[in-house]
Amino acid sequence: MAMRLFLIYTLVELAVIVALASTIGFGWTVLLLLTTFVVGLALAGSQVKRHIRRLQSGLTAATVQGAAADSVLVALGTVLVVIPGLASSVLGALLLLPPTRAAARPLVTRDGCPAGAVGRRRRCARPRWGYTAAGSGDYIDGEVIDVVDVETQAVERKPE
Repeated sequence: MAMRLFLIYTLVELAVIVALASTIGFGWTVLLLLTTFVVGLALAGSQVKRHIRRLQSGLTAATVQGAAADSVLVALGTVLVVIPGLASSVLGALLLLPPTRAAARPLVTRDGCPAGAVGRRRRCARPRWGYTAAGSGDYIDGEVIDVVDVETQAVERKPE
């Protein structure tokens, strides 16, 4: 599977570079590749710093899911910018822009759940008990009692 994805990536990037070189020339194509790489790196650096500040400022239960989706999209955009090639750099730069991330956020989450947390019935695979991020859930107030087995105690006390 990984080999097929790499082959598709290579073919797409080569097709873009060949089409661009035949249209605007080899020199301009190389300049455009370098420009998209540098602009993408600058954009990635600023968005990563901005996102880290947002995460450090504190999250509420309502903003956790959006922050998680943004983290995935910023990381994916940064990786795509760093990977050599014009198509991947443009796609990565688009994922780093906040308006485009807002449009791509539903692709990362499904039915209001993170991508890997959907169960068989298309619901979030949340625990049925305990506390959730919103603070709701079952709370059982109790006391732990040390239990001693009576039969074992009787055997130990029996004189021989």
